Amino acid sequence: MTHEHSSALTDRLTDIQRTRVTFAHRDLDFARTAELTNLDQAALILLVERLRGRLDDALQVIDEIAHPSLRQG
Repeated sequence: MTHEHSSALTDRLTDIQRTRVTFAHRDLDFARTAELTNLDQAALILLVERLRGRLDDALQVIDEIAHPSLRQG
């Protein structure tokens, strides 16, 4: 799903959820465009950890949408 296709969904998100999704998009875009072969081991570990966190955020947003009683904001 591209940013354009997700606009209908993001219109229904809370501000916090929208921010979490935006950060996930930005980090994923960075990871896609980064020259991974030029990153040292520590930078790669940080990138993987950041993407793990963003994946967790995205899954939590999905759960909050699927089960509104879980929404935290």
